Order: sequence, then C-alpha cells, then structure tokens
Amino acid sequence: MKHIIIIGGGTAGIMTAAQLLKQSSHKVSIIEPADNHYYQPAWTLVGADAYNFEDTKRSMASVMPKGVNWIKEYASKFDPENNIVETTTGKKYNYDFLVVAPGIKIDNSLVEGLTEAIDKGVVCSNYTDPEHTWQVLKNFKGGTALFTQPATPIKCGGAPQKIMYLADDHYRKAEIREKTKVVFATPGGVIFGVKPIAKTLMEVIDRKDINVRYNHKLVKVDGDKKIAWYEITKDPKVGGCVLLEDKSHDTDIDETINYNPKQLKISRENNLVGIHFDMLHLAPPQSAPDFIKNSSLANDVGWISVDIGTMQHTKYANVFGLGDAAALPTAKTGAAIRKQVPIVVENLLRLAKSENISANRYNGYSSCPLVTGYGKMVLAEFDYDSNFTPDPKLKQLLIFNSDKEHWRLWMLKKFMLPYLYWNKMLKGENV
Repeated sequence: MKHIIIIGGGTAGIMTAAQLLKQSSHKVSIIEPADNHYYQPAWTLVGADAYNFEDTKRSMASVMPKGVNWIKEYASKFDPENNIVETTTGKKYNYDFLVVAPGIKIDNSLVEGLTEAIDKGVVCSNYTDPEHTWQVLKNFKGGTALFTQPATPIKCGGAPQKIMYLADDHYRKAEIREKTKVVFATPGGVIFGVKPIAKTLMEVIDRKDINVRYNHKLVKVDGDKKIAWYEITKDPKVGGCVLLEDKSHDTDIDETINYNPKQLKISRENNLVGIHFDMLHLAPPQSAPDFIKNSSLANDVGWISVDIGTMQHTKYANVFGLGDAAALPTAKTGAAIRKQVPIVVENLLRLAKSENISANRYNGYSSCPLVTGYGKMVLAEFDYDSNFTPDPKLKQLLIFNSDKEHWRLWMLKKFMLPYLYWNKMLKGENV
C-alpha cells in the first residue's frame, strides 16, 4: 500500500481523493486547512441575486471522501528529493506520491490601490464577495458601470463578462439603463478566444449597447475618486496621436481598442488612461499560492511545472499537479479539472504498480458557461488549440447549438451543474 498525499481540498483535491479511494486501497491524505468548501461557479449568479450564497457552501468535513486521512493544516514547504511535505506547524509528512492542487491565490497587491478599494463602497467582485456585488448593483442609480479583468490568469476567464450581462438585464428591469453606460475593459484583444463563442458574444455586446475597451491593462484603482487606471498595451491605428475617445463627430476611433465608444469621463496621468466610474466590478489579479511560487515545483513564472498531457511533474516523476495552480495553457475551471482528474488517477495507480504511465492524454478541455442574461447562456467548450468542442451529451438536453444563447443552458448552469458537482463529481464519479 502506497501513501498518496494531496495538497488542497478544492475541486481537484476532493475529486482525486474520491476516485483514488474508489479504485484502490492506497492510503490517501488531504492537507487542507479550510472549514468550508464552496461551489464558486454559482457566485456569478449570487452577485445578480439569482442564487443563494448559503447554497454554495458546505462544510469541508461533509465533502471529504470516506476513508481519507484529513490533515487540517496549511502546507508550506516541499522536499521532493526526500518525498516530504512540511506544514506551517513544522510537521513533516512522508509520501510515495504527491498530488499538488492548492488552487489559486487572489493577489490584490498586483494592482495599486486594490487592497484598499475592493469590496468597499461601489467597488465589488464576485470572486471575493458576491453578496456585496448584489448590494452594489441594487443600489446603483445610473452613470458609468465599469466591468474589468486583470492581465493575470484567473479562475474562469469568462466570469467578469457574465456579471456584466446580468447587470445590464437588472438595469433594464430597474428602468435605469437609459442613464447608464456599461463598459467592459479587458487586457485582451478579443472578447473571447473561441471564434464561434466570440461571434455570439459580440452579438450580445451589440444588442446590449456595451462599450468594450480592448488592450486595457488595469494597473491602479482609486476607490475614493472612483477612477480605474489602465495602461493601453496596443498602439492605435491612427498615426501620430492616441485617439481613444469620441470627442467630436470627426474623431477617428480605433475600434480594436475602443469598440462601440461612449462619452466617458477620462483622465490621463503618466501615459495611463483613467476611466471614471460610478460602480466597478472586477476580477482581481490572481497567481499561484506563495508556497508554490517559492518551491522547487514551480516553473519560471510560479506555476506547478507539469507535462500538459499527463499532469506529471516535469522533474519529479512521483509528483502530479492539476487544477488552477498547474502550468496548463487552458482556462482554469472546474470543467477542466473534471477531465484532468481521471488522467492523474490512472497514472498514479499505474505508477504505484511500477507500470508506465497511460497513453491517455489530457487535451486541454475546458468549459466556460457564459451567462448572457437572466435565463440565457452560451456554453464555451474548447481544447488547448481553442477548438470549439461541444459535449455530445448536450443533445440529450435538446441543445444542438451550444454556441448560441439558450434557456436550457441557463437551466444547466443554475440547477444541473450544481447537482452534478455535489452529488457526482465530488463523490468520485466521472460525469
């Protein structure tokens, strides 16, 4: 019997432990300090008053797989040469195999002023306090509603857009949309990286009359003055001067930077563009946890260095990394983890029997349920090459074009996916 230690009691850690215990008699330990486990995909809906926050939370004890050894501590150091994990209390644990799935860290320090501003007043984030987001939306009376995301990798890259589309619906119901300018500022150059999905989302952008600001890298938030400061990372096509604002009828606007422009209050300072807002929703910058970044398991930019097909560590053969902290060039979502876990489990069990790892490979599959309003959703499913790869099972739900908005996809998001998560995925079943 081998000892397999798993770092992290999130989606990846619990799923891996559950599948290992179902398929083997190995000793499985999880190092996880938290008291509660959250179904975070529903936080988008919480922020728009379409889901109860308490329904996203369960005790960690209730989701721990039967038979697992729960070490309720923080992992802090690795000694992979000697197969040892150390916790913050100084305890050391030996392993035969190690699975590293600690999740991702909210790192407000990467944007100046964000620590002081976030979750206070009119600055909100579904990533940190979705109930506060709803209070901000509910109390908003018009003006500039700015939605933005950072230049770092984040959990579910589509989430910063989802709340914007829901907010737009709410503003219309509250009869304040006519005096509201909805703005989406993104560091990217496209609305979404999968072409069929991007086409649909641009139709939503046009229908909802949203101003999209591309190539806007958030560098500073002034919560008191209500200004979000951006570095523009692309030169405009207009030669000689930076024309980003619609200041007159003959101004030439570069729509690859400023699509569907609106008259906004703009400030400039040291080559930065400051967008004044009356409310701001943002996805905060995110990174791998510090104990990962500072370890020998990390690559040059701090993520767990793994083979992108097997999730096996690139240096230590008895170490695997998966989930949000792994250096995998795909979206960081629970759907991605759903496909990663069976590969990792199969490889662990083969190595435990001194066999070669499986020929099966993870192809980068991830999924982003893009809510485009109350009762509407598009489902982006894609691989490492950003190919649109819809699940054939969707046809059983009478969904034949998941790149188009559909109410059945909304039902999938709100009801079916949470059920599958709590009752199937975390129980070790492949779904």
